Amino acid sequence: MNPGLTVRTITESDVPDWCRALHVGFLRRPTVSKEEVETRLGGIDLARTQGAFDAGSVSVNGVHGVNGVHGAGGAGGLNSADEADGAGGVNSANGAGGAGGLNSADGADGAGGEGRAEGRCVATFRSFAQQLTVVGGAVVPANAVSNVTVSPTHRRRGLLTRMMDTDLRLAKERGDAVATLVSAEYPIYGRYGFGPATWITEWEVDVARAGLDGRYTGPADGGRVDFATPETVRGLGPAFYERFRATRPGAVNRSERWWRMETGDLSNGAADEPWKEPFFAVYRGPDGTVDGLLSYEVNERWDGKLPDNTLVVRHLLAASPAAERALWHFVLSVDWISTVRSGHRAPDDVLPLLLGDPRAARVTTHADYLWLRPLDVPRLLQARTYAASAALVLDVRDPAGLAPGRYLLDATPAGATCAPTTRSPDLTLDVAELGALYLGDESVQRLVALGRVQEERAGAAATAEALLRTGRRPWCPDVF
Repeated sequence: MNPGLTVRTITESDVPDWCRALHVGFLRRPTVSKEEVETRLGGIDLARTQGAFDAGSVSVNGVHGVNGVHGAGGAGGLNSADEADGAGGVNSANGAGGAGGLNSADGADGAGGEGRAEGRCVATFRSFAQQLTVVGGAVVPANAVSNVTVSPTHRRRGLLTRMMDTDLRLAKERGDAVATLVSAEYPIYGRYGFGPATWITEWEVDVARAGLDGRYTGPADGGRVDFATPETVRGLGPAFYERFRATRPGAVNRSERWWRMETGDLSNGAADEPWKEPFFAVYRGPDGTVDGLLSYEVNERWDGKLPDNTLVVRHLLAASPAAERALWHFVLSVDWISTVRSGHRAPDDVLPLLLGDPRAARVTTHADYLWLRPLDVPRLLQARTYAASAALVLDVRDPAGLAPGRYLLDATPAGATCAPTTRSPDLTLDVAELGALYLGDESVQRLVALGRVQEERAGAAATAEALLRTGRRPWCPDVF
């Protein structure tokens, strides 16, 4: 325990200083605005928002600005990263049911911590309610972790551990089946029982080499792609997204607030990163059903009166293969575009193989993305579907004591049961490895080869592989 350091849930009056600490942790300018704090207050649950305060550290005039009202300053806004110093994930402030932008503000003099008995905020942590789609399309209640930082002056003092332990314990008591986060740094979260359950790949496509038919004029299936206004997207997007996420393990829900911020109806409060309207397009199938939604931006560049523009995909979601192909064809056929950046996609996205020359798609990013921390093993394993029939006894080790136990999974394509058992284990594994395996992306046999899963019965790893792996890889399209 560190004398003078207090970790607790924050109050409304703490929010300006909490947001300043958030900025500091993410290497953004520590100045903040009233608009930022108002936006932040509209999107967080104070009862699930923690801060660490150092009684020996006070704010300094000039750090926050003059007279407490602090203008343009490092807000982070929509889809901003919310982890620093090994804490909490490339986590956007607008996840499902979550906050709206890395938004902060300092009010009158002293709002940044001057005069507070507890001193300055030096670490931040927030969670919110989330729904996670699992294999088969069911959803489970999740505890989404975001906005985690520890100031550089207070590293290695156990602040993250204190905040994480409190949050996970409360999530377990609430009945959440799993905790989620998107991690900015790989090595941090395994110690808390999180495992990487989805990965992302980003491609950069040389359009001239892509080998697509230059005479393409639109979908050949009778569907169509049309531009849409933000208002239209705000109206039709939520219902479409609910259909989409039911088809994609790893997807999380999007709140009304998310849609309002994504379409510019609600300010993200970020003076440095104000909302800029992207291009929106919608794919409708032959019967008029909205089966695809696209948003993109263009980085414009002309060289010697020749176009060298880059199209950057923000979101490309499809509820059918036809919609997915049509939207990629549309993106790759926009006039004056030399390069297309795909955004974060599932590693087995169709994009490269859709091209006449897949080598035109160069991988620029391949990394872990959504991390899962099981809290209720039976509920999780019963919620998903299985392609085969088998019984497995899993001995799950959990040093935190939140989900340890020996569980019998009896799975069939028609459903599964999972309950504690005293039978001998088939596999022994840490709860973090179960998190990595749960959505079907990781290989049990690979983890056995790495020594991270112990095969207690010959053939058990192959059986688990047949049960848990999925034909397509899970994908979380959102940062939170």
